[in-house]
Amino acid sequence: MKFRMLSGASSLLVLTALLSACSSGSGETADGGGGSELTVWLMRDSVSAAFQKQFTEAFAEAHPDIDLKIQIQEWDGIGQKVTAALASNDAPDVIEVGNTQVAQYAQSGGLADLTDKKADLGGDTWLKGLAEPGAWEGKQYGIPYYAANRVVVYRKDLFQQAGVDPADIETRDQWLAATRKLDRGGQQGIYLTGQTWYALAGFIWDEGGDLAVEEGGRWKGALDTPEALAGMRFYERLQALGKGPKDADEANPPQAEVMAQGEVAQIISVPGGANVIAEHNPALKDKLGFFPIPGKTADRPGAVFTGGSDLVIPAASQHQDAAYTFVKELTGDAWQKKLAPAMSYVPNKTSLAPAVASDPGAAAMAVGAAEGRATPNTPGWAAVEAENPIKDYMTAVLTGGDMEQEAAAASEEITRAMNSAS
Repeated sequence: MKFRMLSGASSLLVLTALLSACSSGSGETADGGGGSELTVWLMRDSVSAAFQKQFTEAFAEAHPDIDLKIQIQEWDGIGQKVTAALASNDAPDVIEVGNTQVAQYAQSGGLADLTDKKADLGGDTWLKGLAEPGAWEGKQYGIPYYAANRVVVYRKDLFQQAGVDPADIETRDQWLAATRKLDRGGQQGIYLTGQTWYALAGFIWDEGGDLAVEEGGRWKGALDTPEALAGMRFYERLQALGKGPKDADEANPPQAEVMAQGEVAQIISVPGGANVIAEHNPALKDKLGFFPIPGKTADRPGAVFTGGSDLVIPAASQHQDAAYTFVKELTGDAWQKKLAPAMSYVPNKTSLAPAVASDPGAAAMAVGAAEGRATPNTPGWAAVEAENPIKDYMTAVLTGGDMEQEAAAASEEITRAMNSAS
């Protein structure tokens, strides 16, 4: 699934699918010592070179019988490459995959079942947005690795001039009221495009709705439920407090570049968006702040789509024990406490949120991550995103269409796409 610029790394990670000719593989160590040569695929920019070196050296010292070989893969086209590897007899031993991709790989039968390892790995405190899509049909295949989600990136100076204190924004209604105060003259209270559907998903989840639901073993679109309609009504009110195009998403034009022009008070973005804003307008570098997307009530933050990665072990791996050792190390508390601040990630457990307390953007993400969700956990969801009737629905409503009629039509399209792909 396409997602995000991650703060710290300042990189755009794209979760799509492609077959690459690079070889993977595992076997015995070259020195014939009988140890395991462990091949691990990690994705481009998921760890820095410095962190990889630190981890690799420590792992070698702790596990001298395992010869660790980390191969960095490109996000572009990784789906087809992983699919091919899982179907082969020469699969790597551990693979980093996008959290929403686990179901399609598990459905193929190519992943090792790690359900009995959950207690050993501290699964009770895993982020739901990583753990739930890492499971398939009641079994755990993906082990939460790291997370990232959207927050509100705002202009400190414009908020101050308008008399708005972000610390006082605890509910969506308070957020609307503050944004109205910020939306004045040539200044946009918020830049929110008409097709930022991940944000809409959060508002729908806040209302108790969903994008699609499973009934009797069959998936159906759910944008026409009262809860989902309430989420869309809030989106409509918020989007009207700016000049975001109603027929485009946040990448067209890139919203960070729009905010860099100086007339936008806030956007919904991953914290890394602030780096892009500052690159295009260095004068704003120290004027940007972050707060979690507010919830419907003050007792909990807004629900957010959780992007990120899980680690999986291919069923074809010849070194299952060594592979599990690697997964346990990298996803364990000690290394999570180092990885999260180094890369401005949200660690994989709610209990580890204090590890990023000194990073304002990551700290705001960690608050939201506690209410993190993922898209419907079924391989059929990929077909929905390929066509994305949600975007068309949003544009239709924001340009004057009847909300209930458009929601019903979009729900039918979601139902058709999900079940035609299964």
